[in-house]
Amino acid sequence: MKMEQTKIPQATAKRLPLYYRFLENLQASGKQRVSSTELSEAVKVDSATIRRDFSYFGALGKKGYGYNVNYLLSFFRKTLDQDELTKVMLVGVGNLGTALLHYNFSKNNNTRIVMAFDVDENKVGAEVGGVKIHHLKDLTKVTDLSEVSVAILTVPAVAAQKIADQLVEAGIEGILNFTPARLDVPDSVRVHHIDLSVELQALVYFLKHYPV
Repeated sequence: MKMEQTKIPQATAKRLPLYYRFLENLQASGKQRVSSTELSEAVKVDSATIRRDFSYFGALGKKGYGYNVNYLLSFFRKTLDQDELTKVMLVGVGNLGTALLHYNFSKNNNTRIVMAFDVDENKVGAEVGGVKIHHLKDLTKVTDLSEVSVAILTVPAVAAQKIADQLVEAGIEGILNFTPARLDVPDSVRVHHIDLSVELQALVYFLKHYPV
């Protein structure tokens, strides 16, 4: 994301892709403008927060008019680097990894898993969803690795830290970690954790204790 020149809170940065996805849908439906209230109802973020988020980028809308959908979409496309293809690698071609390779961000034309790694000799050399699987030991030998700065980690938790170390050594700058392990990486590397078990437990807890 091109946010170096615009210092915004990390919480705001995490919401920008939500706004962008909704705006894409609005444009596809032919809608020309949208209010912060409409955005709020769609993305489940209160309208005051949306207005504050947008205020970090200057005057994106007009009071009483709302926001121009095409303008906002163009603005956030540039902010989120959506005009450039983001190439991603996947490490761990198990059930989850295989599912991600078949999906391969099919609804997003600007993100692609372009290579995968595993240690299973029966998988190495094969293709899943059109993506070739390499052996993990060849991580630094893949010729187009320099074009990839983000990795998705879908390996057993016991192997996660060791593989994360290899990814850092290979020059990976961001890791989307689907394992329960909390990774120890240099400050220059950003890790986002997606623990499906924790999210499910939290959902069940909220259903029991905070009924709608």
